[in-house]
Amino acid sequence: MDERVAAAAYAAAWAAVGRAPESAGRAVFRHLADRSWRTHDEGTRGLERNLRRLVGPGATDAQLRALSRAGMRSYMRYFYEMFRLSAMTPERILGDTRATGVETLEKAIADGRGAVVALPHMGNWDHAGAWITLRGIPLTTVAQRVRPESLYRRFTAHRESLGMEVLPLTGGAVGTVGTLTRRLRDGGLVCLLADRDINGTGVEVELFGEAARVPTGPAALAMNTGAALLPVSLWYDGPHWCIRIHDEVPVAEGATRSERIRRTSQDLVRVFEGAIAEHPEDWHMLQPVFVSDLDADRALRARREAGAAPEAPTRAGGRAG
Repeated sequence: MDERVAAAAYAAAWAAVGRAPESAGRAVFRHLADRSWRTHDEGTRGLERNLRRLVGPGATDAQLRALSRAGMRSYMRYFYEMFRLSAMTPERILGDTRATGVETLEKAIADGRGAVVALPHMGNWDHAGAWITLRGIPLTTVAQRVRPESLYRRFTAHRESLGMEVLPLTGGAVGTVGTLTRRLRDGGLVCLLADRDINGTGVEVELFGEAARVPTGPAALAMNTGAALLPVSLWYDGPHWCIRIHDEVPVAEGATRSERIRRTSQDLVRVFEGAIAEHPEDWHMLQPVFVSDLDADRALRARREAGAAPEAPTRAGGRAG
């Protein structure tokens, strides 16, 4: 989609969703999800490639397709609620949330340790950010810089309006890592999505029995600052938003810094595996995360940039069911 068209579409969605009746808005976004699923578009195929690793080779194509349909509906529910979140009352955000383990987070903040909350792309992470700030704990997070710049600024302003401090993943005037470190050493809360290596500097771990790449930031920040590293999983239960703050993942021992980060990241991913397996329809991972898919994706982009005709995808390259 053209960048200007995309920016205009997002702006229109933000304006329309806040005004439209909720039942009508949810119906529209469910229709969009079903249309993407029926046409088996790129996003749906990417979701199915990832879900295939979770359900294993024993699942039928029909079972995978049913799961991906539920997944696309959950994904579009996230977008609908993200657009509408600023119009929701604090009473709604707090009252319709079912959370466990919050005392673990609150203790880390009260003790002055600070906390690195690491989340997979599950449920509604924007809602979770609004929820915790409404409970009196401000947070700092990092956002991928999307194009056009106007769209990135809109996303940033939206999250800042909910009480979050948002730093750019790249291209910021002030060093993002340094700012995150200061927030943690001051006993603050840093929240990071942690199941996809966006900038290509992550570490290889095992996820659902296969090599995948995840960012090193959560483990490195916890190791450098002594902050508690807390995995958090998110999912939907009917009209409710569900949040589970898991037990702290201790920084692993190791002979080298890189080995400690890798082991800690693997321990973190083990928690993600269990959470995703319990609520697979709420894992919104449409992009490549497994190494074989990342390699195939890079090869395809290289061929496109070179002007070569792409080869037909093979199952070894991660073709969806």
